[in-house]
Amino acid sequence: MKEIIRADHSGFCFGVREAIEKAEKAADQCRGSIYSCGSLIHNKLVTEKLARKGIQVIQSPLEAEAGSTVIVRSHGEGKNFYEIAEKRRLKLVDATCPFVARIHDLVRTAKEKGKQVVIVGDENHPEVQGINGWCGDSAIIVSSPQDAKQITEDDLFVVAQTTIRSSVFDQVLRALEETGKTFSLTNTICHATSNRQKSCMETAKKVELMLVLGDTQSSNTKKLYDISKKYCTNTHFVENIKDLPLKEVEKCNRIGVAAGASTPECLIKEVIANMSENTLENNNEMNSMDALMDEIEKSLRLPRSGEIVTGKVHQVTNREIIVNLGCKKDGIIPLDEITLEGDQKLTDLYQEGDEIQAKVVKTDDGDGSILLSKKKLEVGEHWDEINQALEDKSIIEVKVVRPVNGGVIATYKEVSGFIPLSQLSDRYVENAEEFVGQTLPVRVSRVDQRRGKAVFSHKMHLNDEKNKRIAEIWEGLSVDDVVEGTVMRFTDYGAFVDIGGIDGLLHISEISWGKLKHPQEVLNIGDKIKVKVLSMNSEKGKISLGLKQNQPEPWSVINDKYEVGQVVRGKVVQIKEYGAFVELEPGLDGLVHISEVAHKRVGNIADELNVGQDVSAKILEIDQDRRRISLSIKETLDEEDQPMEGESTEEEVPVEQAAEETAPEAETEE
Repeated sequence: MKEIIRADHSGFCFGVREAIEKAEKAADQCRGSIYSCGSLIHNKLVTEKLARKGIQVIQSPLEAEAGSTVIVRSHGEGKNFYEIAEKRRLKLVDATCPFVARIHDLVRTAKEKGKQVVIVGDENHPEVQGINGWCGDSAIIVSSPQDAKQITEDDLFVVAQTTIRSSVFDQVLRALEETGKTFSLTNTICHATSNRQKSCMETAKKVELMLVLGDTQSSNTKKLYDISKKYCTNTHFVENIKDLPLKEVEKCNRIGVAAGASTPECLIKEVIANMSENTLENNNEMNSMDALMDEIEKSLRLPRSGEIVTGKVHQVTNREIIVNLGCKKDGIIPLDEITLEGDQKLTDLYQEGDEIQAKVVKTDDGDGSILLSKKKLEVGEHWDEINQALEDKSIIEVKVVRPVNGGVIATYKEVSGFIPLSQLSDRYVENAEEFVGQTLPVRVSRVDQRRGKAVFSHKMHLNDEKNKRIAEIWEGLSVDDVVEGTVMRFTDYGAFVDIGGIDGLLHISEISWGKLKHPQEVLNIGDKIKVKVLSMNSEKGKISLGLKQNQPEPWSVINDKYEVGQVVRGKVVQIKEYGAFVELEPGLDGLVHISEVAHKRVGNIADELNVGQDVSAKILEIDQDRRRISLSIKETLDEEDQPMEGESTEEEVPVEQAAEETAPEAETEE
């Protein structure tokens, strides 16, 4: 008996599925011309299906009518594309894969920092061309370690095409290391791609024949074919059902199937079904005499009440349908047992000879016929769909028809259900009236078909979508990423920042290079800030963020900003008996010894300076090894109030001794 093994992670990936859903929805809603700039994905079957929905393929936004709708394909586009679209007033439906969009942000940032971007991938692939467009088309594109060794530039930032093989990316990195290049990198290969390639390899190892399904123009599908061919020489590329090698299939008992990220599920199922049909044996054909006896028995037996029957329409009037059920009685479906819309008539829906299915209400309606109902059949089917949705936790759409005490009544086709007020939204709902008339996606939370009751929840669906978005954010984040966030709330130990749907903790010690007593000293609720991801713990759902890392640590660049003899401005932050500490910038303090406060002798420094006072001072010394700066205020003042002759200064603490004995204390005191 033949065994067909389908590799895990076959078919549409998340980005492709989202792109197609967005495109189909846009096509349904669009009232004018709608285009896709380049094929939405690399698959002819999908492209032809979208074309039937009215989506035309163009190669440039310049080809689209001004003001029309253009879908940005999942591979993404360069910055220039969006600039042209804005000038031509095009309505964009951005179906760029979120993982590709992240690469756009990475290379744009790297370019702004002056780094040379290197993209590991195929220079002719639209995804790579789009990425290059976000760093001014200045990227170096390599596809092998040999290409990498030809790079003469330094200070590189390396990213990868999402569908490139991990082995190729690793080889390029080793080549850069061997040539002594300085580089930083972000591994942007999509996890779904590596998982798909791994499962294809594992499947190919254990089968006699391997089928790789997808379009010949699809980069990731061609890579799957190369991987499969390495481990199973009897590998075939199947673009459509006509390419299925049935003769080869008949010879093998274990057959593997893998599919690219742009391969539709319908092709996968069609291929598997065709192979299954060709392996069926003909042992199950009924004896002709047995079949005849079954037909005779069927004609004598009357269907039972509640049974679902199928027959042919014998006659249609405006009041009823007469159905030939193949038994000694005909079935009758009255007008009130069929669902009609608007001004429809029975004769509009059914004609003599049509096949029709209905549910038996009575085996004798009083006139010697079998009473049938289409409505009760439909309701039964709808209950089956609701029960199935409860079992597999899938989403159905219901229409809210009226408010009731504690919630609303919503209908799924012919079935009415209840949505509690607490399950109408993920926010507090005071008045359910606002939902009347709306069609809501819901999860089924409870079913009691015997009592005709179903309970729906829109909130569960919203939470599912929120969790899905959060999962996408987690998958798209990496340590050292710099992202934009919004300050949401404060605590004594830091601030919580929303980074696109999830909160990260910005600890008070990571806000500024200087000392803070509370985050509100530098931040406000609602501030948009750029933060760096310092650490991630997906199991605990915790992310640590940093703000000060976006600026260099002051002591690391002190020679670029300060020099001995320079007059600087600062704020007095601490006063000690031997001097005052002046903050030049967050994280950088200098000491004004008591002897450097004024030209006169100062007995109590508090008489001359106050905490918070802005002062000018001259830099006397910068000790970078010990991280100490000596300042003088008196050097910026005119000479006056000199000590009188004979006045002693023996009790003053020497400058060096004050710095040695008290600087550490000053550094740690709040």
